[in-house]
Amino acid sequence: MSTTTELLKGAAELFPDEVVTQAHVRHFDLPLGAGRFALITLDNGHDHTKPTTFGPQSLANLDTAIDQVEKEAAAGDIVGAGITGKPFIFAVGADLKGVELLGKHKDALAIGKGGHDVFKRLAGLAVPTFAYYNGAAMGGGVEVGLHCTYRTVSAAVPAFSLPEVFLGLVPGWGGCTLLPNLIGAENAVKVVIENSLNQNRQLKGTQVHELGIADAIFEGADFLEQSLIWTASVLKGDLVVERPVIDRGEGWDQAVAKGRSLADSKVHGAAPAAYRALDIIAAAKNGDLQQGYDAEDKALADLIMGGELRAGIYAFNLVQKRGKRPAGAPDKSLARPVTKVGVVGAGLMASQLALLFLRRLEVPVVLTDIDQDRIDKGVGYVHAEIDKLLGKGRVNQDKANRLKALVTGVLDKADGFTDADFVIEAVFEEMGVKQQVFAEVEAVAPAHAILATNTSSLSVSEMASKLKNPERVVGFHFFNPVAVLPLLEIVRGEQTDDASLATAFAVAKKLKKTAVLTKDAPAFVVNRILTRFMGEIQNVIDEGTPVETAEKAIEPLGLPMSPLVLLELVGPAIGLHVSQTLNTAFPDRFTVSPNLRAVVEAGKRGFYVYDSGRPELDPEVAALLKQGDTVLTEEQVRDRVLDAVAQEIGLMLDEGVVAEAQDIDLCLITGAGWPFHLGGITPYLDREGVSERVTGRRFLQQGVASVPA
Repeated sequence: MSTTTELLKGAAELFPDEVVTQAHVRHFDLPLGAGRFALITLDNGHDHTKPTTFGPQSLANLDTAIDQVEKEAAAGDIVGAGITGKPFIFAVGADLKGVELLGKHKDALAIGKGGHDVFKRLAGLAVPTFAYYNGAAMGGGVEVGLHCTYRTVSAAVPAFSLPEVFLGLVPGWGGCTLLPNLIGAENAVKVVIENSLNQNRQLKGTQVHELGIADAIFEGADFLEQSLIWTASVLKGDLVVERPVIDRGEGWDQAVAKGRSLADSKVHGAAPAAYRALDIIAAAKNGDLQQGYDAEDKALADLIMGGELRAGIYAFNLVQKRGKRPAGAPDKSLARPVTKVGVVGAGLMASQLALLFLRRLEVPVVLTDIDQDRIDKGVGYVHAEIDKLLGKGRVNQDKANRLKALVTGVLDKADGFTDADFVIEAVFEEMGVKQQVFAEVEAVAPAHAILATNTSSLSVSEMASKLKNPERVVGFHFFNPVAVLPLLEIVRGEQTDDASLATAFAVAKKLKKTAVLTKDAPAFVVNRILTRFMGEIQNVIDEGTPVETAEKAIEPLGLPMSPLVLLELVGPAIGLHVSQTLNTAFPDRFTVSPNLRAVVEAGKRGFYVYDSGRPELDPEVAALLKQGDTVLTEEQVRDRVLDAVAQEIGLMLDEGVVAEAQDIDLCLITGAGWPFHLGGITPYLDREGVSERVTGRRFLQQGVASVPA
């Protein structure tokens, strides 16, 4: 038994529930009389909805297939060998469910070495090898192809990436070592670091070819057929593949330095994966592949045994699984059809909502507002956005015309809402205004129509309290920008019935939003946590800590932006309003910053100016600030802020605002852009010991988003 087989056998015993990928070998004569060829097809026996992965048994199966091909190549029975995937899927890398189960460094090291030992054999065959990227390829799926002599890609490939850094790993089966040696350090840093840290950005087939990862590109319809003709031409010598000379001098070093700067701007040193990947890319400059593979093995094992990866996998599972099966949602069979949507308001938020409903539901959408000018502006916004989609080729002319015809505006709600099935309001955030709007809508809308509110912090139950049918009112809280942030907080009022709630969830699914059920509690989930978070930052500034110190204190979390830049994005006036709402509800924990009020009253849109291209405290804001004389260190600020957040989350879970801590993390990831390497917030609070210090308990059981005990 080989060392590789022993490693994989041991790893397979740790992962009995692996969805096993088979590696089928078939033989045929190539076109153009080029000779006998062996093709390995990776297939887990499921359709494209369950992508092919590499667990230990799957790697062992590929190893066995290569045994056969290796003998045939050595005997001269074949002129070449290729590898491809099942329809629509090449392979999407290591099976993360297996990675979660690993509890020892040596077992994690075995996974790294096992993958390397199997994939390296493709490069060591006595004949040229070819990877045919026929469908989605990620992580180890990309890397197995990098070990081949040549690669082709389908123009129809929708997703191609090395996403490991996004999750808290490094591309550990050759990605950090082989890719820069193939396409240069600059392009490799783009794929491994930049794309991963930009919300796991994917490459299309054409980009894979343009970057030089694939040597040729063919249309999806006859991709394999054309790839084999191309293969025959290469093997016969009729076609010579030329690749650019790699800059192994200053350009390589500059690319790595640029990658470090990017990592600093995204994670501020808070997560190690990007830096470990860059170290390996830097060392790969000398072309010593085995040295690179050994470094990948060690980095992979170290990171698998670290908290960030476990939090990253946890976050990935939240978005991919829990986000698609919302906890507490009623039976979907109770949902009623929605064939027309009404939007009360025609401002920017309302217009964004109208566009979203129009594009996803493709049903009539009617806006209303207090005067015709506002209505015309709202409808005009939607039309202009559709024209932009047309210009980018996202819709054709017929569809653009059809969508434009579906959106209208009326002054009188009775003219637009009498046959609406779903009416959402996006008007001024004031209870009396919203109650009046709902009373007007209830008077004209059909009895079955859902009345939804996009309120960010007000009580849905109070909003519905004066209606004849309060059971059909539901909170439907979007996050700005509507087209970008996936979260939709669906709020159940005290009298909301199951049919209305089920309809809200069905609509959310059609809108392609991540819906989370929340109790009707002040500011729901994201705004409550962020307001407590921001409130403590503002408190320490008000008490005397310099703005720069308060901002820098939070950098170790690796958040996408600093607290005051976030406040600028939200808008100081909205931040002030939410803090006032929460101060009314919980005066012992939520304060209203006099400095924030002064900034809002002065009409300032934020704390910073950007004259130098970087955020600098606005001198006019600095003049407004009135501070005490209590100055905290960065560590003291961070402890105070995290303690406050942990306390608030503990109270929210005790109140039943959401079903579990997992829902809080899902909300922060999808509604506030909190990074995957944190897993939201609760895994970080657990890992840093904050949860137990503040609440006396962990938020998540050991092993849920951490290394098993």
